[in-house]
Amino acid sequence: MTLVKRMHLRLSEFLMPGLFGLLVFGFAMPASAGMFTVTPVRIFMNPKDRAVAVTITNEGDEEIVMQADLYLWKQAPGGQDQLTATEDLLLSPPIIKLGPRARQVVRLARLGAMANPTEQLTYRMILREVPEARAAKGNDMFLQIAMAMSMPVFITPPGAKGKLGCTAERIAANAVRATCENSGNAHVHPTTLQLNNDAGEKLASDDAGGYILPEIKRSFDLKRKEGKIPAGKATLVVSLADGTTESYAITIGE
Repeated sequence: MTLVKRMHLRLSEFLMPGLFGLLVFGFAMPASAGMFTVTPVRIFMNPKDRAVAVTITNEGDEEIVMQADLYLWKQAPGGQDQLTATEDLLLSPPIIKLGPRARQVVRLARLGAMANPTEQLTYRMILREVPEARAAKGNDMFLQIAMAMSMPVFITPPGAKGKLGCTAERIAANAVRATCENSGNAHVHPTTLQLNNDAGEKLASDDAGGYILPEIKRSFDLKRKEGKIPAGKATLVVSLADGTTESYAITIGE
């Protein structure tokens, strides 16, 4: 369950805060505050599933209105996300209106059959809060900050899985760049990457991680907080979202 709160602009892989109003108008106006939860935040389907349930809960004291945009999700060769509007999926109902503390179960349905039943299909569902007009208080204008949550949707045929391979090279005295390639037919999701010396002590890390879709290569920069990363043999440990880890023996140059 992920909590989304207006005015709590914490960056994550899911949250997409609408900051335009803040940038233009500053903080001179009152702003509405509310929150909602969505379960699950990662949606997994198999080719036989026609629909899955998603639960949306308004945790706040004001009514909220939400709608979903659905996209085919691909990545450029460097790992940058590319979204294309799609009609492969449908959210029912398309508009969700929730009173204070209300909850609703919606259904994400798949339309049509998989073209290639051996490779995972990847989509994004962006659930957006629709700002509604609010009464002004006194002479003040009223600003409502809408939030959006981007959720991955995976349709995975039996036997499809990711296959990760990583290398690393020095890019600065205190940093190395890990390049990871997914040669499998399903996504992989590194959550943290850590460079250890022969004694298992951490030399550098990257805690952001990110998805790597099939046949995509993506780079991650691992930095050491203080001092130079010593040259020599090291181990790159990649922690994945499924709870497993993969290790790669590497050599760091001078």
